[in-house]
Amino acid sequence: MADIHISVFPPFTGRNVPLAEIARATGKSVSFLKRGLKSGVLGFGYVVKSENSDQYSYLCPDKLVWERTGYFNPNPDKEV
Repeated sequence: MADIHISVFPPFTGRNVPLAEIARATGKSVSFLKRGLKSGVLGFGYVVKSENSDQYSYLCPDKLVWERTGYFNPNPDKEV
């Protein structure tokens, strides 16, 4: 009989996981995560620099965060 592999994935919603939440889950600081995302070392999000400004916006989709870190919060309304 052939082995049957069933993969169970979390219920991804495309939610933008806040950097503060990822920091708590990974034990890293928000500034560390921002530097890693800006430099391209951390591959769980996207960084966009605002035009004519030194401000950056961060997008960390829940599926990408899970794929790269293993972290997923099934109930984002509750504190990690």
